[in-house]
Amino acid sequence: MTRRWTLAARFALGGAVLTAALLLIGDRTGALTAAAVSLLIAAVHSPLVFPRSVGAEEARRLSDADGRPVVYWRPGCAYCLRLRFRLGLRARRAHWVDIWRDPAGAAEVRAANGGDETVPTVLVAGRPHTNPDPRRVREWLALPGRD
Repeated sequence: MTRRWTLAARFALGGAVLTAALLLIGDRTGALTAAAVSLLIAAVHSPLVFPRSVGAEEARRLSDADGRPVVYWRPGCAYCLRLRFRLGLRARRAHWVDIWRDPAGAAEVRAANGGDETVPTVLVAGRPHTNPDPRRVREWLALPGRD
C-alpha cells in the first residue's frame, strides 16, 4: 500500500521543503505558490484520482459478467493519468486494477506486453490493448449493454 503513495508523498515533501526555504528568505507569495502547486501535483499522482481499484481476478470476473473493459494502471504513470482524465466520469464504468497493489494484475500486464509492465493496458473481451487512444476506450465503454 505504501508503494502506491510514494510518488505523491515525495511531491508533497519536496513542496514542503521548498515552501519552508521560501518562507525562510521571506518570500510568502512564492511559498504559497510552491505549497499549492506541490499539493496539486501530489494529489494528481495519488491513487485518489483513479476509481477504486479491484484485484485482477475480480476485475476479470466482473468484466466477463458486464462486458466492461479492465484497465491496468499504476500511480505516477503519465499515460494512465491522460487516459483517466480523458475518460472523465466514464472512467468509473471500467474496472481498474492497480498493478502495484495486485501482483496478479502485474503478471497479466507482463504477459500481454512481452515481459514489460507497460500501462495503461486495457483488456476488452479478453484481448489486451497497450496504451490505447482514450477515444477508443470511450467507445468500448459506450457500447450497448454496458451501462
